[in-house]
Amino acid sequence: MPTIAIDYTPAWEQTAGIGRYARELTAALALQDQTKTYRLFVAGASIPNLPPPPAANFTWKPTLLTPRWLARLWHRARLPLPVEIFTGRINLFHATDFVLPPTLPMTFKLLTVHDLSFARVPETASPRLKAYLDAVVPRSVSYADHILADSEATKRDLIDLYHTPEAKVTVLYSGVDRRYRRINDSAILEATHAKYGLSGLKYALSVGTVQPRKNYARVIEALATLRAKGHDLHYVIAGGKGWLNDELHRAIERTGMKPFLRLLGFVADEDLPALYNEARMLVMPSLYEGFGFPVLEAMACGTPVITSEISSLPEVAGEAALLVDPYDVDAIVEAMAALDDDNTLRARLTEAGFKQAARFSWERSVAQLSAIYDTMLKT
Repeated sequence: MPTIAIDYTPAWEQTAGIGRYARELTAALALQDQTKTYRLFVAGASIPNLPPPPAANFTWKPTLLTPRWLARLWHRARLPLPVEIFTGRINLFHATDFVLPPTLPMTFKLLTVHDLSFARVPETASPRLKAYLDAVVPRSVSYADHILADSEATKRDLIDLYHTPEAKVTVLYSGVDRRYRRINDSAILEATHAKYGLSGLKYALSVGTVQPRKNYARVIEALATLRAKGHDLHYVIAGGKGWLNDELHRAIERTGMKPFLRLLGFVADEDLPALYNEARMLVMPSLYEGFGFPVLEAMACGTPVITSEISSLPEVAGEAALLVDPYDVDAIVEAMAALDDDNTLRARLTEAGFKQAARFSWERSVAQLSAIYDTMLKT
């Protein structure tokens, strides 16, 4: 039985997109694949703090060395300490978060690259993080035997920016967790909205870490215009604090929209479906996304979506959303006004959204991933 190690560290460390990707992909894999032995590598953890493994063929392989210390050893000092020191002998290592550690020569190396936003929209990246990724991601891409991209857009970026051979990259779309669905229980909806101070509000929703790439400042400017035109709409942002947020705070002060804005901070996964269900619309005019979980999650909950016409978002949204130029505030205003006013449009996008979200499942993702593992192990 072949042995595969998966880097579960982002699932343990991160609450947002990449952490969710690693958690949900691993959970689906545990349900569907009993033919291989899996070892879950977790930096900065110990066995007593970890839950039971997700299935009998899964075991934890933690180390108390933190991700920061391992980055220093592996990627700054370039020490050739193979990851097998922690995982034991394996046939394949799947790095789920942009960078590969050193491995033994006979170990196959699979790398997931979620996006190249730090290269495509560098002004939105933390300078320190950008410098690190600029150094280690191209090196990891070159070192990998095969690469998974979250979208065709990311695959094109890998080919264009790093001259990666097309045959070396496979697009593996993420899925939509089954918790994202219509909720008909009014008590659940009311309790969640009371918890976050949203009872009685009509609101547009954005979900994601507060950072410039999410383009929240322009949505706040659009909100000011909408309210001046008579739309009684609030704006709710569900996302942890990120970086380079000066422009967001300047937009809040400049527009006077603070009374109509709710910055919720990190919202637990179990509360997000209720927020989606009650939102008037999801507004996600990001400047770049490698995939964009909130687009499909909102659609699965029956919420109409506005998103960007660039990067991966058109391929994820299909024809089930309003696509806008994310740099054009007037375009954002027009789309938000249309969804607030036009019930026929809302109904059409809601129905199309259910169908679009149904095309993305973790079961399908894991079936494709298992086939990739098998192919690599046979080479």
